[in-house]
Amino acid sequence: MPANDVFPSAEQRFEPRPREIRRCLTELASAHHAPGLVYTSPAVFELEKKRLFMKDWLCVARVEEVENPGDYLTHDIMGEPIIVARNSDGVLHAYYNMCAHRGAELVQGRGNVKRLKCPYHAWTYDLAGQLVGAPFMKETEGFDIADCRLRPLRLDTWAGWIFVSFDPNAAPLINFLGFFADEFDFLRQENCRLAHKFVIELDCNWKFVYENLLDIYHVGTTHARTIGRLNKADSYQVHPGPRGRLSIHYEAGTMTPEGRSRVGKMPWLKGESDTIARIGFMPPNMSLLSRCDYVRPFVHWPLSPQRTRSIAYFLFPKEMVEQPDFTAKVQVYVDFLTEVLNEDLVMIKSLQRAMSSHGFAPGRLSNMEHAIHHVTTNYLTRVFGGVES
Repeated sequence: MPANDVFPSAEQRFEPRPREIRRCLTELASAHHAPGLVYTSPAVFELEKKRLFMKDWLCVARVEEVENPGDYLTHDIMGEPIIVARNSDGVLHAYYNMCAHRGAELVQGRGNVKRLKCPYHAWTYDLAGQLVGAPFMKETEGFDIADCRLRPLRLDTWAGWIFVSFDPNAAPLINFLGFFADEFDFLRQENCRLAHKFVIELDCNWKFVYENLLDIYHVGTTHARTIGRLNKADSYQVHPGPRGRLSIHYEAGTMTPEGRSRVGKMPWLKGESDTIARIGFMPPNMSLLSRCDYVRPFVHWPLSPQRTRSIAYFLFPKEMVEQPDFTAKVQVYVDFLTEVLNEDLVMIKSLQRAMSSHGFAPGRLSNMEHAIHHVTTNYLTRVFGGVES
């Protein structure tokens, strides 16, 4: 069926044809991939924001990125600007990056300040988001500085990561993580340091990025000259978890050209094989890859239906960071990731082009695509709700 026939074309309504969704939600042996407009439609993009990103806990930074009192960073999540800051008491806070007066953004990027001052009318806030100064507002009837603050977001931490939620009624973070934390707590990311941060923008839908990372089917072909040589093809064990969470256990050399560690094994993995490898996914947009010597989470941020910003965090144990020539050693991992990503970029751009083509019809899944089927089933169920005949 041509992609443009999958969904109706009414401008003000978006309603998937149930049969096309049901074909994705069957057992793996009979399932199809998702329809093209799931990856191209602005209406789907809005549903994703409303039903996923405004509801779930979202990983936004490492704790060490706002380590000192006064440190702050800003972030934009599908058009929602936020600030994460550490106040003078060392407590982390998150709130909208919008002045409570007219909505102007208070700061850009990251830095260290004692107060947040609006560049438009000089309203000033402490780092907990409380208004502490508002010029020429004394004459305004009923206005009380004490009653005014930046709109707060929920914030919590896990394993050295900062998470925020736009939903005041969201379950506690530890409950949200559940299976994912159980699978990956052994990596002790809280005892690691951020050695490098790799930011890339891709011309594809955000779902293609995490699907590609979970796609063990393509590794031996697309990456035959890189990680295809390092991964043991018959070792993959997919462990699906509740609500789309996922862990894949397998054997592989580390992410260097010859699969050899430049820094040594993580101390808490001394009893594990040198080829221990994991891939994880936590909806809506956090992926994780680990080897014996480091952890590399990815966080994927939708910019538009056809553009994504992905951030890779290279985490190494604190004691490794003090090794001689550590920066040069890390660069080997960064360069190798760049080579692997360049192989992927060609493919995912090609996939994205296909989604808009009249000639595209979703194909059947292979049993090598168990992970993709699991996360896609969760995604479709949440975004499109109950699908009836």
